[in-house]
Amino acid sequence: DQLDCGFATHSSGNHAQALALAAKLRQAPAYIVMPENAPEVKKKAVAGYGAEIIYCAPTLHARETTLAAVVKRTGATFVHPYDNASVIAGQGTAALELLTEMPHADMILTPVGGGGLLSGTALAVKTISSTTEIIGVEPAGADDAKRSFLAGHIIPSQNPNTIADGLLTSLSELTFSIIQKHVTDIITVSETEISAAMRFVWERMKIVIEPSSAVPVAAVLFQKIDVRDKHIGIILSGGNVDLERLPFTK
Repeated sequence: DQLDCGFATHSSGNHAQALALAAKLRQAPAYIVMPENAPEVKKKAVAGYGAEIIYCAPTLHARETTLAAVVKRTGATFVHPYDNASVIAGQGTAALELLTEMPHADMILTPVGGGGLLSGTALAVKTISSTTEIIGVEPAGADDAKRSFLAGHIIPSQNPNTIADGLLTSLSELTFSIIQKHVTDIITVSETEISAAMRFVWERMKIVIEPSSAVPVAAVLFQKIDVRDKHIGIILSGGNVDLERLPFTK
């Protein structure tokens, strides 16, 4: 029944592409609510996978209200981009792959926005290697996760300002509860540091990453955390970037 009616979500692009492709592979409709200011490369990819895109204002309220209207119109099943146990479990498989290659990791860093990747990483890693530290990293201009972590309750993201467009959303109760239990710390990096880290990975590692992926790299490069003599793993979470809007060419 779900396949007949299709699937819907709201996303700035990475989860949107994943859901659009998954629906295409199962020959099911996909309806994606995207903010109008989402990167063009992400819009094109979602459209290329055959999903119907419905644009909205770049606010969480606009996303949720637009999505509700889409679900009412289509009967589609809502697949939340991070407040979903299956999505969290799926995101955790990246850490499983990492630990297969590096089983004795002292520390693993991931970006944090809504917390799906960070909480999935934490669950996967702590199950296999209880002594490995899990560190979340986010932009200083969108530091609601760090403030929530320190306060012990969720502080919603309000007017975030960062080039890391994949890290603009707030934590959910589900992801926050996992992060509280298993994550060692959440730290922040500046916009300049994000841009420099992104450029470093492009130039030296020959890997295309977007600003959101560069956030944990920046934490290591700019010594936001002590990694001397430690085995460090970093999960690069996406490479969807507009080539006309590279932050390090401005």
